[in-house]
Amino acid sequence: MRPDSHRPIGVFDSGVGGLTVLKALTRRLPAESTVYLGDTARVPYGTKSGAVVTRYSLKNAEFLRTEGVKLLVVACNTASAVALPALRAHLDIPVVGVIEPGAEAAVRASRGGVVGVIGTPGTIRSGAYQQALEGLRPGGRVLARACPLFVPLAEEGWLGGDVPRLVAREYLAPFRGGEVDTLVLGCTHYPLLSEVIAEEAGSGIRLVDSAEATADAVAQLLEAQGMLAPVSAELRHAFFVTDVPERFAEVGARFLGRPIERAEQIDITYV
Repeated sequence: MRPDSHRPIGVFDSGVGGLTVLKALTRRLPAESTVYLGDTARVPYGTKSGAVVTRYSLKNAEFLRTEGVKLLVVACNTASAVALPALRAHLDIPVVGVIEPGAEAAVRASRGGVVGVIGTPGTIRSGAYQQALEGLRPGGRVLARACPLFVPLAEEGWLGGDVPRLVAREYLAPFRGGEVDTLVLGCTHYPLLSEVIAEEAGSGIRLVDSAEATADAVAQLLEAQGMLAPVSAELRHAFFVTDVPERFAEVGARFLGRPIERAEQIDITYV
């Protein structure tokens, strides 16, 4: 075990969606401390250029390094799609995104090699999941679709009933032809809607949650490098945001599955 194994895991996202990744991490690794940063002043990242998202991501990482994190999780699909090379070049700690673990889990789960991906317009437009999936299984097919309305539905807590069901039915229609057998939830908001997504996708399609796959990847990496926290370590779960924290705490509780007692507002200058 390395002497820095007691240090926390750093996690950042543009807002509250990455809390589904944090939830999966704390469930998979209950002895690990965490520091979460939500860049709520600049959400969403999906509408911004790759250069801007990379600049924001580097600043987020710099802040989390001041908190002494031992590993960085980029719990944002857009940032994972465009900023990982810069982050890995800039940092001296391991960096894990959400796209590679999600793609690997989908390839393992797929029986016929035809995988569907749903995500925000920015993530789908980047082609990151499509490239990762095609690289892992040459000759396989990927069907991708942007589902932008799932994000506000998740944030407003509209997780069941006619409205999300009708939206899901419209979005998922291309996947119900029988070819796709695995569907990647390529946005950290989407696990909240997994029940209605599963119903409308059909019983023959297996859902892959990138948050769960990312938590497994982090656990494997920490174990391989001797960085798992000792069970006796004192736990700390800290939350930081770049805009007023009240809305983050209110909405974030749904994503995290428990109350957020305190979130501290900080100022990060992006120049």
